[in-house]
Amino acid sequence: MDAQKPNYVKLVENTPLPRIALCRQSFAATRIEDPAAAVHEAMADAACCAKIRPGMSIAITAGSRGIAVFPELLTALVAEVAARGAHPFVVPAMGSHGGATAEGQTALLAKLGVTEAVIGCPIRSSMDTVEIGTLDNGMSVRMDRHAQEADGIILFNRIKPHTSFRAPNESGLAKMLSIGLGKQSGAEQCHSRGIDEVPVYVDLMARMKLDRCKVLFGLGTVENAYDQLARVVVLDSERLLEAEQPYLREAMANMPRLPLGPVDAPVAAGQLDVLVVDQIGKEFSGTGMDPNIIHRFSSAKMAPHATVQIARLAALELSPRSNGNANGAARADVVTARLEAAFDREAVYANALTSTVLIQAKMPMVMPDDRSAIQAAVKTCGAEDIRRARLLRIPNTLQLEYLYASEAMLPELRERPGFEVLGDLEEMRFEGERLVNPWPEAH
Repeated sequence: MDAQKPNYVKLVENTPLPRIALCRQSFAATRIEDPAAAVHEAMADAACCAKIRPGMSIAITAGSRGIAVFPELLTALVAEVAARGAHPFVVPAMGSHGGATAEGQTALLAKLGVTEAVIGCPIRSSMDTVEIGTLDNGMSVRMDRHAQEADGIILFNRIKPHTSFRAPNESGLAKMLSIGLGKQSGAEQCHSRGIDEVPVYVDLMARMKLDRCKVLFGLGTVENAYDQLARVVVLDSERLLEAEQPYLREAMANMPRLPLGPVDAPVAAGQLDVLVVDQIGKEFSGTGMDPNIIHRFSSAKMAPHATVQIARLAALELSPRSNGNANGAARADVVTARLEAAFDREAVYANALTSTVLIQAKMPMVMPDDRSAIQAAVKTCGAEDIRRARLLRIPNTLQLEYLYASEAMLPELRERPGFEVLGDLEEMRFEGERLVNPWPEAH
């Protein structure tokens, strides 16, 4: 059996791994317990919701991200529109995601818990678009045909920092309008000048669509550091881009972080020898792993924001809900064979070609299992004593309350405000191909 083992696995199999302890970090957080009530209150208080008239057909957008309580929020929004006598329907607004097919986008919504039976209205999925104008440089501005033919459009999305650029409007309602509702063709246009120019075209396209399309208002959400609903806000289409900006700043302040650098600093800062990420996936970040957490950005313009340096990053698994879209695996240094096996070229390549960020479609070093992947990362991390490597293990880049920290990190972490070491030091345990040191059941 050992003779069949690849030589590169033999090169790492005797690499010792540091002991780890389960830890918990606390973040200040506001949480909304009743999503439906929050939607009702936000819409009751917003004068712009009076634009909904009986008999109108209303297109409501739904994206591809794992928004907190997504089905509950969307169901509540549909009910509020129907209660005003209108006829709501949902359109997938996710650019090229879902393999850039109508069926793939419907399937992606279903993976997120959004089906016609759940939300109580039709889902009209199509990649067909209409041109609503051209920019000064001749670039076509595209709009989902179903949305364009409706009597009104309601934008629904989470507001959060983008993974590849900084701008007054990043990920949220403006981007959903410009890229999401542009479908594959519109998203391709917006990305055609490269990722650094995307915020320019998000702004230009969104403003043209607000001027020429029947956008009534946007319903945005902000989440806390625990991936929980913290705010629901209605923004009138009249000043949507400007009104969204304070909530982007709030979302940025709410983000979780790795426990590096001063707690009261705006962002994490420091060095790690190894970061182990159990799962990557689209519900955690559009790039599989959020660069705002791991500080590995695809744009050189984001270099000043990379205040965390991670020598080696091992990613162990692609989430089932990603439907094979392993976009962003390239941000790791080493992955497992099962992550590679889940890689669907159709999904990944469509996304990468549309965004023009081809590095997203690359595959790092592949090791047979979790043990050898982590050993490869530890062996090559450059630590003076790899038994004392500064290592963190996280479940994904969205949920950072619980994590495992190596022995070398515990002295500084015990002194960190809001940080608890919950368990004793233990060896990393493996069963079959998997790392099995458990996460708390409530996680």
